[in-house]
Order: sequence, then C-alpha cells, then structure tokens
Amino acid sequence: MVAVVVTGIGLVSALGKNLEDSWQKLIAGESGIRYHQPFPELEPRPLGMIWEQPAQMRMLTQLVVTSALKDAGLCSPLPDCGVVIGSSRSYQGLWEQMARQMHTRVGELLSRGAGRKGEEELISIGSSSPQHPAKSPVSSSYLTPSLSPSSKMGWLDTLPHMNAIAAARQIGACGVVLAPMAACATGIWAIAQAAYLIQTGQCQRVIAGAVETPITPLTIAGFQQMGALAKTGANPFDIRREGLVLGEGGAVFVLESAELAQQRQAKVYGQILGFGLTADAYHANVPEPEARSAIAAVKQCLNRSHLSANDIDYIHAHGTATQLNDSLESFLIQKLFFQGVAVSSTKGATGHTLGASGALGVAFSLMALEQQFLPPCVGLRHPEFDLDLVRESRQSKIQRVLCFSFGFGGQNAVIALSQYS
Repeated sequence: MVAVVVTGIGLVSALGKNLEDSWQKLIAGESGIRYHQPFPELEPRPLGMIWEQPAQMRMLTQLVVTSALKDAGLCSPLPDCGVVIGSSRSYQGLWEQMARQMHTRVGELLSRGAGRKGEEELISIGSSSPQHPAKSPVSSSYLTPSLSPSSKMGWLDTLPHMNAIAAARQIGACGVVLAPMAACATGIWAIAQAAYLIQTGQCQRVIAGAVETPITPLTIAGFQQMGALAKTGANPFDIRREGLVLGEGGAVFVLESAELAQQRQAKVYGQILGFGLTADAYHANVPEPEARSAIAAVKQCLNRSHLSANDIDYIHAHGTATQLNDSLESFLIQKLFFQGVAVSSTKGATGHTLGASGALGVAFSLMALEQQFLPPCVGLRHPEFDLDLVRESRQSKIQRVLCFSFGFGGQNAVIALSQYS
C-alpha cells in the first residue's frame, strides 16, 4: 500500500488567522468564542467568528489553500494535483442574501399595486438567468453586487461544488476535483477521499480539506429551533453543557505519496494510516441509540490501519457539547478503549465549524503528533463521563491518533494518523 503523508497545513479559525496562532492559543486554553450579533433581527449569542463580520467562503478558501501550499513549499501551477475540498453549507449565506433581496423586491412591487407592468416585472424575476437576463430593471436588482449576472461571480459560481473548482483554478490543478458534502463528517470524508486517490495511484499529490462559513440567519435560526445552540458557551463533555456554538473556519492539507515527499525532501507532519466511513441509516438528526455504525467506523479504521485499540495514544473527539453526541461518544470510547486513552474536543475553543470540524481536528491532531502535546478540552469544568479527558494541555508521548466526526443523518467518519519516520 502506498504511504500517504501530510506535508502542508493551512488553517484559519476563530482562535487565529493561521495554524501556529490557533495552536498556541489552543494549548494555552484560550477560546475564540465571543458574543456577537451579526444580524440585527437575531439576538446576540456566543459564536466562533474569525472577523467582526461573517466570513466569505471564497476568501476563506483562498486563504487556507494559499497557506497550505506555502507551508508545503509548493508554488502554483500544480497541474497534476488533485483537489478534494468539501463543505456542508458551501455558499448558503449568499443564497440567503439573494432570497432575502428577491423577497424584498417582490414585496415592493406587490405593495405598489403596479398592475400589468408589475406583473411583467414579477415574471421577469423568475425568468431571467445569468446568460439571458430580462430587460426589466428588476432582473438583477435583487442580486447583491457580487452576485449580479454582469459580475465575475454569477449565481452559477455559488453552487455547492464550485468552491472546490475555484480552488483548482487558484492552483492550476487539472486533475481530479471532488466536493464532498457529508454534514459534520465532511472534513474527514474529504481527507479520506484524497488519501484513497493517492493509495490507488490516481494522484501523487492532492490538496484536501474543508471550509465552512455557517454564520447565516437560517443556520442560526435552524439550530436554535432544534434546541441545539448553547446560550453561554461550548462545554464539551461537561455535566452542565447546553449545546453547540457555531464557528467559522477551514483547514486544508497537502497530501502526498511518501515517495514524492522524500524526493523533494519535504517536511512531514504525519502519516494517514487509514479511515472508517459508515452511515447509521436511522434518523435525520438523532444518532443511532447504541452507536453501532459509529463503533463499526472505528473498528473499520483500526483494521485498515493495522492497529488495535491499545495502540491509540490520543482521540480527538467530535465533542459538540450537545447532550446526545457527548453521551454516545463517551459510551463508544468506553466500550472500545478498555485501557483508557487521552481524549479532548477542541470545539470549546473554535466553536463547531460543522463540515470543517473534522479537518480542524486533523490539523490539531497532527500538531499534537509533531509537538508531543495534548490539546485541552477548552470549556470543560465538571466532567460527566469517566474518561481521561485532557483538562489542561500536557506533554505526552504520542505516536498514533484517532480523529472522530459524527454528522447529522448518521454520517460517521474516523481517521487514524501517526508519526512518520
């Protein structure tokens, strides 16, 4: 089997604008979660925001891709490089803007009682397209300037897969382009797909990861309606946990065959040993009560990696701080890891970045391997579960790590990482 290694990491989170800044603040026990009110119609709440205003998908992706290439010592164009960059929401924020402005414009026309002319204008809203916009002045007035048909970025460029294609254009990649969407498991899915492309000889190098900009009115309102949002902060595995805190962020990796990395004498963060991917086939947002498919994903990952549970030194848990997730994840760990293993979740520091959360977890896990430091479970004050939860960062001998992601719809993703010599 071809060995797959990580030679570059680009990361931006609410903790910091780059990997090193985020890592240093994480091991210091800091949190990037603050109270924000990005939308006047919604009340202030704790959010993991990178800037004062919600981040834009395209800009955030460009930033992490550029950082990853620089960290790996690579320059574009990279025509033979594969691209696997996912997101669970992609350009949803821009679609919400379009829908809101359409609604406002239609309301204005209806309230005006514009007669036959108004009817024609309303029809033009539905019939115009970027290729053939209607001549009516209404045809593009409901679009933001960045989304108008005459701009470089029309609405077609906001389709879910276009972010990965934009990254391919950014680096001049002419190979495989994939854009996975698997809820909160997206990040690990993307890295697993990229590793498989290298292992099967389809690529020697792939840039892979996930980016998420979930601070939108619909996303906040939706999670609030579910009762999943915390009111004060994120406290993974804590007896007083209230729910998740939404966070922005992205992490992208340069994956290469070990042979290619050795040829160019690249710095190596670690090796991807294997992965496990399963689905519950149970419920839209409730995990299967006995965690059978999640357990299967862990076992699948260990088997593919030629490891036993006792070989694992650290688990970067999904740890969303919701009642169900933390309880089932703790049950899973206690069931499979009899000897006890160090566990932490970094969502108390970054917020829950949804589809990007697994990618951020992999980045922090690779830093733990490189620096032999266990990152803390920020926000944990009163543990509910009998686990070796890392309350404060500490030095430890770390050779092999598992990273978990469990997404809505029962998407289970687990990846195994190790030091590489």
